[in-house]
Order: sequence, then structure tokens, then C-alpha cells
Amino acid sequence: MKRIAAFLLLLALSVAVSIPAQAQRENRSIGENGREARRAAKQQQKYAKKTSKKQRKAMKKYQKAQKKATKRSQRRKR
Repeated sequence: MKRIAAFLLLLALSVAVSIPAQAQRENRSIGENGREARRAAKQQQKYAKKTSKKQRKAMKKYQKAQKKATKRSQRRKR
């Protein structure tokens, strides 16, 4: 009987200790959340800039290919 009571007490204590630690992780200070938000925004800007650069480069390549194709078709007509 004493073993069961001791086990239940130990179990309750471990649960009680783990809950505040988890709650503390979620309730950070305002400064930390702001810092994380700025970091995430900066990272997002970086990726957006990178993808737009790739898109510009692809568009330029496509336009160049179109011009080349147009020149070829004009030469064939002559």
C-alpha cells in the first residue's frame, strides 16, 4: 500500500514539475517574441528576394530565346 502511495506521489510530482516548464517555454517575454518575429521577417525577405531574382533571370532567358526564335523565323522567310 505504501509503495502504491509513494508511486502515485512521485507521478503527481513529476507531472506538476513538467507543466510549468512547458508553460514557461510558451510564455516568453515580449522582447524575445519581437526579436524572433524580426528574424523570421528578415529570413522571409531573403527568400522572397532570392526567388524573385531567379524569376527575373528566367524571364530574361525566356525573352532572349523568343528574340532568337523570331530572328530565325525571319531569316527562313527570306
